Amino acid sequence: MVIPVLLFAVPFVTALIMLGVRSSSLRNHIVKASAFLMMVLSVTTGFLYFGHPFKVGIDSEALRLTMTAVDGLAALTVLYYCMKYKRYLVALLGIVQFVLIVAFEFHAGSYARSVWDFNIDNLAIIMILIAGIIGGLIAVYSLGYMAVFHRKHTDIEDRRPFFFFVVFLFLAAMFGLVMANNLLYMYTFWEITSLCSFLLIGYTQTNEAIHNSFKALWMNLLGGLAFALAIVWLGSKFYTLELSQLVNLGIQSMPVEPIVALLVFCGFTKSAMMPFSGWLLGAMVAPTPTSALLHSSTMVKAGVFLIIKLCPVLGNNHPGVMAMLVGGITFFFASCAAISQSDGKKVLAYSTISNLGLIVCCAGTGSYEAAWTAIMIVIFHAVAKSLLFLTVGTAEQQLGSRNLESFDGIFNAMPRLSLCMVIGICGMFLAPFGMLISKWAAMKAFVDAGQPLLLLALVYGSATTLFYWTKWLGKITTYIPTNENREKGILGVQWTALKSLASLTLVVCVLFPLISQYMVIPYLAHIYRSIDDVIAQSNLWIMSLMVFLLVLLPLRFGKGRKSKKMVITNLAGENLGEDVAYRGAAGRVVPVTLRNWYMETWFSERKMQLWGYTACVACLLMELSLAAGGVFHV
Repeated sequence: MVIPVLLFAVPFVTALIMLGVRSSSLRNHIVKASAFLMMVLSVTTGFLYFGHPFKVGIDSEALRLTMTAVDGLAALTVLYYCMKYKRYLVALLGIVQFVLIVAFEFHAGSYARSVWDFNIDNLAIIMILIAGIIGGLIAVYSLGYMAVFHRKHTDIEDRRPFFFFVVFLFLAAMFGLVMANNLLYMYTFWEITSLCSFLLIGYTQTNEAIHNSFKALWMNLLGGLAFALAIVWLGSKFYTLELSQLVNLGIQSMPVEPIVALLVFCGFTKSAMMPFSGWLLGAMVAPTPTSALLHSSTMVKAGVFLIIKLCPVLGNNHPGVMAMLVGGITFFFASCAAISQSDGKKVLAYSTISNLGLIVCCAGTGSYEAAWTAIMIVIFHAVAKSLLFLTVGTAEQQLGSRNLESFDGIFNAMPRLSLCMVIGICGMFLAPFGMLISKWAAMKAFVDAGQPLLLLALVYGSATTLFYWTKWLGKITTYIPTNENREKGILGVQWTALKSLASLTLVVCVLFPLISQYMVIPYLAHIYRSIDDVIAQSNLWIMSLMVFLLVLLPLRFGKGRKSKKMVITNLAGENLGEDVAYRGAAGRVVPVTLRNWYMETWFSERKMQLWGYTACVACLLMELSLAAGGVFHV
């Protein structure tokens, strides 16, 4: 029990310390030490509890009062900012759920119980490793990024103590959330992550940042209200507050569909499913470490974590169908929208929404195979996407733009950064890297579940994914001669995070057979009472070997080559030398430019959002009403 407590305490205490630290040197030392401790404690938790789920019940009135006080403090913070910026409806949304929870605790304290308040199983450990390792590296990267950020944006108030306070509070809340089995405690941590995202998105305090932060807040408070209603319903009707008990009730065919549907809806808002994807897109106004944190190790992963936890009671019921439809629609239309984007962070944002949609769709299927696929996608996506966000943020600081069209010649001007970017992109879509293997498993799961519509969404959504990642990869690997080195301004802490995440992406892809065998399958065996290989272990090891060879062979055959044959590029006219311009019609000198095809007419963002939002809202209204109506009828 000591290690899990320390795992939560280290980032929480660091957050408090950060508020009082004004010295950059001292801050650097504290952040690095805290990040290292989190990583060590995360790995130690894995060694201690993998394959040995640890449950603990804390029958403490002091703890319950403390959690209620934290709920109240969060509600007061929301109220303060809402009054300050005159967002009264958002304030009302926060007050309603706080009053609902407090009234329930006061009324139901005598009969709604939780035997096991915290549960550390394999899925919780996977999330702990993601938050601890990736979150720690993002915190270290932020030291360099935020220093450069404020040197270049002197008009923005330097609030780095507050920034790091929120980052570490965010990570502490994530650890608490994934370990909580008592839904009241999970709700408290859930709301803290929503508040932290609001504070980080609004960090620059520009009008756009404030607007987008409140968009994130009200959407997540809407999910929080659904969470509060689910707690009240579960406690009042079934006299329990445990998430594991809710799953057991569902397996026993008890009428818990509306409760599960509310929690799934809550997961939708947190994981930015359509029509709630706008808050995650708006989060791009925040500094890049915020985006990396939201997309990879906290926030959106909390949403899919909850839905995966509910996976055994989803499937051929209204909450399961809702998850399948909303997830499948989100996956397809977000993938299509990414085609028309040239802003690097926006492509990554739509890619995140798309992959989260696929995770939710798989979880909604409810089968063993689909659950395996969902967990594996969570792992691969967390590592590769955090790497990509940090590389784009670094490129933006060095080039002054994150538009992909400004990345011409980046492989020559920034070779090490480009290599990290290439590794991240390959991890997201290229065979034999893990994400593509996961989509293969998803295809198998949908076929076995008899879901042809989901299979079509997967096939066509994956085709669009291939399109936009290939465009990006082609852009940054195109050879354009330059002697300029644009990597000189990248700080050492940034390189530490980038190289660590690039290595971690490759390691995870090479070792995914072991991850499957010793981390994912034991969890699913406990939940589904069966053991099965979704993809044969021999095939997984073949794919793993291919990844290893892809890394090893270029290193081996690139050694010892002392001379390179340089040839003149064949352009659309007479090459004037250096491959930067050519003589065109009527002797006109034309500079060489490269531009991708974005097909804005067919895949415009507005059009994809309209279709996706409309379809998802229809599915949500239909399935939520059917889930509630069925129980009332009974």
